[in-house]
Amino acid sequence: MFSVAVLVNGVACKDPKMVQATDFSFSELHLLGNTSNAVGSKVTPVNVAQIPGLNTLGISLARIDYAPWGINPPNTHPRASEILTVVKGSLEVGFITSNPENRLIKKVLKKGDVFVFPVNLIHFQRNVGTGNAVAIAALSSQNPGVITTANAVFGSTPSIPSDILAKAFQLDTKATHRTLQVRRQHYYSSPITGENTLGVSMVRIDYAPWGINPPHTHPRASEILTVLEGTLEVGFVTSNPDNRLITKVLNKGDVFVFPVGLIHFQRNTGNGYAVAIAAFNSQNPGVITIANAVFGSKPDISIDILTKAFQADKNVISQFQAKF
Repeated sequence: MFSVAVLVNGVACKDPKMVQATDFSFSELHLLGNTSNAVGSKVTPVNVAQIPGLNTLGISLARIDYAPWGINPPNTHPRASEILTVVKGSLEVGFITSNPENRLIKKVLKKGDVFVFPVNLIHFQRNVGTGNAVAIAALSSQNPGVITTANAVFGSTPSIPSDILAKAFQLDTKATHRTLQVRRQHYYSSPITGENTLGVSMVRIDYAPWGINPPHTHPRASEILTVLEGTLEVGFVTSNPDNRLITKVLNKGDVFVFPVGLIHFQRNTGNGYAVAIAAFNSQNPGVITIANAVFGSKPDISIDILTKAFQADKNVISQFQAKF
C-alpha cells in the first residue's frame, strides 16, 4: 500500500499528523530588504512556500521595502486581491481599470493608511519620500503569484516575437495599421442580458492577414479558444520568476486554453483572414490590453515610475505615452 501527496495550487499537502509549529510560522519579516537594484525595492513574500501550513487557507503576506523614490513596478497577481498598509514613509499607489476606460485610480498613502488592489489589475507603488519606506501587504491566496508587466512582455523565455510586440506597442506606421485590423465582437455584456450571474460568455475574433490580438489579460476569467478559419500563433506568459512563454500554432479546429490573469496573445500567421471563437468562465471577464493600460491610462502613470519599471529613457516612455 502506498500514499500519494495531493497537490493544491501546485503545492503538496502535508500529512496532518506530521505537522509542527514550524509549518505555521516565519521569523524574518522584520529584516530590512535589499533595495540596491534597478527599481529600488525588495519584496519579501510570506506565502505557502515559506509557511507550508498556509496551503488551502487562501491568505498570505509580503513585506515591501522601498529605497528613496524606489518603485514596486507595474504588476498583477493572477490569483489574489491585495490590501496594503504603510508601516514607514509615504507611498504613491495606484491601479488601472480594464478596457476601454483604463482609468488610473491612485492615492498618496502615509503611515497607517490602507489601500486595496483588486485581483488581476495592473498596480504599482512608489516611495515619494527622501527616506526609506516599508509596507505590509496581505493577499487573498496562499499562492497569489506575481507578473511584473515589463518582465513578462519583454523578458519572456522564449521571447514573444518582435513583430507582435511592434504591432501591440505601435512602433511603426505599418504595425499601427495592422494592429487596428483585429475586430472583436463580444457577447458578455448588454447583447445577452440573461447571461448575468451565469458565469459564461463568448467572443468572436476576426484577424486580418498577419493581424494580432495584442498582449492582454482577463482579470475575471480563463479563456478557451478554437480556430474556425485560418492559422493562429497563440501564447501566454507564466508568472515571475520564470516568465515562460507557452506558445503553439493552431490550425482550424484546434483548441487552446489561456489561464485566468496571464498575459496572452494571438497572431494570424497566414496571408488570408482568420477567425476564432473564445469562451470565458465569467459573464463579465473584462480585458486589459497591456500597452493601453500601462502607457495610455487616464491620467498617465508617472513617467518616473515607467522609466524605472521598463529601464528606459524618459524620451522613449514619452513616445509610448503619446501613441496611447
